Amino acid sequence: MDIAALIAWLVTAVGGFVLLGTWIAKGGTRSRHSRFSPGLVFGHFALAAAGLILWIVYLFAGGTALAWIAFVLLVPVALLGFTMLARWLPGRRARDEAVPEQHFPVVVVGAHGVFAVATVVLVLLAALGVGS
Repeated sequence: MDIAALIAWLVTAVGGFVLLGTWIAKGGTRSRHSRFSPGLVFGHFALAAAGLILWIVYLFAGGTALAWIAFVLLVPVALLGFTMLARWLPGRRARDEAVPEQHFPVVVVGAHGVFAVATVVLVLLAALGVGS
């Protein structure tokens, strides 16, 4: 379960990097039209990255406490992610090209979300000791 969670987290991170790169390249940090504040985007990224690093430390060092802390970090990551999705969807339907996040590939957004949910579930199961 631990390695499956790591793989899901890494796949999620790759999708996240694509979305972050697209947002920055399309002027997200400078745009007055973006529905995402830089704090929202970079907070989501920073917490997810911190959790991933903590998960890797957990894999090497062990300790149930580290697994639970990684899971707890995923809760605000998921909430920030859902916030961005809720802000992205109405604009996506309007197809407003002035908004940086409207350039996100829909497939990447969907895959990022699916793998993010899988990551949360797998990390929870691993923290509970399922499959060990």
